Amino acid sequence: MSGRIIIMAGGTGGHVFPALAVADEMRTQGWQVSWLGTRKGLESRVVPAHGLDIDWLTVDGIRGKGLVSKLLAGLRLIQACLQAWKILRRRQPDVVLGMGGFVAAPGGLIAKLLGIPVIIHEQNRVPGTTNRLLVKLAASKVLEAFPNSFPLTVKAICTGNPLRKAFMTLPQKTVWHPEIGRAFRILIVGGSQGAKVLNDKLPQALATLPNIEVKHQTGAAMQAEVTAHYQELAVAAEVSAFIDDMVEVYQWADLIICRAGAMTVSEVAACGLPAIFVPLINAIDDHQTANARYLTAAGAALLLPQPELNVENLRKAINQVMNSLNTMSQAASNSARYDATQAVVNFCVAEAAI
Repeated sequence: MSGRIIIMAGGTGGHVFPALAVADEMRTQGWQVSWLGTRKGLESRVVPAHGLDIDWLTVDGIRGKGLVSKLLAGLRLIQACLQAWKILRRRQPDVVLGMGGFVAAPGGLIAKLLGIPVIIHEQNRVPGTTNRLLVKLAASKVLEAFPNSFPLTVKAICTGNPLRKAFMTLPQKTVWHPEIGRAFRILIVGGSQGAKVLNDKLPQALATLPNIEVKHQTGAAMQAEVTAHYQELAVAAEVSAFIDDMVEVYQWADLIICRAGAMTVSEVAACGLPAIFVPLINAIDDHQTANARYLTAAGAALLLPQPELNVENLRKAINQVMNSLNTMSQAASNSARYDATQAVVNFCVAEAAI
């Protein structure tokens, strides 16, 4: 039997894209899906383009702000709760799913007051502020992407991170070896804005390695500069500001060097792709380092802290991966949760109890 669900997620792709994966599967199963978001976040662009109805809340985070900003944010939170009350009364959902971002706080709290089941899903190994709040005040079911993200007393259920269907139907990856007849392929991804430290350090480090081919995503600001640097060093590199099809380049690569956002970690695991993670140094609660350690502990990746990022350490790390590709690739695949999207959907359906 179909039902109605409101998905609450906003701000960044790390919250929005796994929520979209769940939304797609819920719609496939006949559910009416709507979204609770803000006009400032990524969801304002991608959710309507995805053909989903979206309702807007006016809400800001308060963490790390000054006193006046916190007071104003508190007033906006009250306003957002009133907005959420009207939206939930109108939409009449059977269940709400919070996937992170500040927008989930008022929606989750009001759903609790209205007697609507509240499920939350945490994508990172270190729970965010909103989910920590909802665990205490609203959640009827708590899901986590990585084991033991929450204290054992929370009784969270580990589901993995929901991924697009494209990650579920990947062909078997051919593991590189010296006799394969092609260069070793290295993918460098810095995120939508690029990562300056990777843009600065990687060309020089890769110039010390023979027989390699590189794809490097730099962000728009440094594309020309990085392209010129590779050319000066005679490194075969395709430099792009953005990458439209991440699945394709994951399949192309033998190794990825990247940040350690939750979805990146989950995606490279699903692709069986060995990784060298350089976590964002100022990430809240250092959650990227915690994310990376999920795969480093499994033997699927190496962790290279940003302060230790230099030509020699990069060269050593790349050589270490090249000598362990089979075991690292298998470890990555073994660490993936290919059923994550369906697992989250199943919990939503069960909690709705319609």
